[in-house]
Amino acid sequence: MSEVRILIVGATSAVATEVARLYATGGAKLYLLARNETRLSELVEELGPSVVGSEAGDLNELDSNSDRVSRAIDSLGGLDIALIAHGLLGDQIRSENEFEHAQEILTTNLTSAISLIIPIANHMERQGRGHVGVITSVAGERGRPRNYTYGAAKGGLSRYLQGLRSRMYSSDVHVLNIKLGPTDTPMSAGHDKHALFGEKRAVARGIVRALAGRKHVVYLPSVWAAVMAIVRALPEFIFQRFGFLAGR
Repeated sequence: MSEVRILIVGATSAVATEVARLYATGGAKLYLLARNETRLSELVEELGPSVVGSEAGDLNELDSNSDRVSRAIDSLGGLDIALIAHGLLGDQIRSENEFEHAQEILTTNLTSAISLIIPIANHMERQGRGHVGVITSVAGERGRPRNYTYGAAKGGLSRYLQGLRSRMYSSDVHVLNIKLGPTDTPMSAGHDKHALFGEKRAVARGIVRALAGRKHVVYLPSVWAAVMAIVRALPEFIFQRFGFLAGR
């Protein structure tokens, strides 16, 4: 892993921070993008010389994201791995009543991600190699009243990655869709925890393994692959009757 050049977007999220720690321990060179300047500064100080550059800013400022990627690539001297890990769960009820909040959820989870993926993918295609991993969600597998605005954004992002993977088929660019199940992080604070919740360090290790193993799609925790296979297969009239699946 020595001298592998890695860009992590959303680096101060709980899972991405653990990924950064794993790569730093392995001797990689990191460039970190995040929204929270204070937490980003703390992470940069913790990881020390492994971090060759960082930038704090609002990733929903879409016109700035291509330049942010360019600065990261210049600082790293190239790019081998990129992880897109930022997101916003938002408030579903509020998104049903306030278009501005629905737009914020969709922009953060879909449009903002795509605005970053485009320059990353184009750079990797030109150089003929690279790995891009993007955190989506099992919420994108099927619309449920409890989170369908967030799920719509993540579902759309999954389809985008599927198309990008097909585009990159003839090149040596690896596109990984990381379908994250509920994970015990600040993003899920206030949500009832259950046995299927993931642990952030275990999820981070799974991401690093999946990127190294060149998988196309990975469910983390892995149990969600079986759970979502059942959820996807249920006919609509049955799905709607299962309150724990379809309800709020």
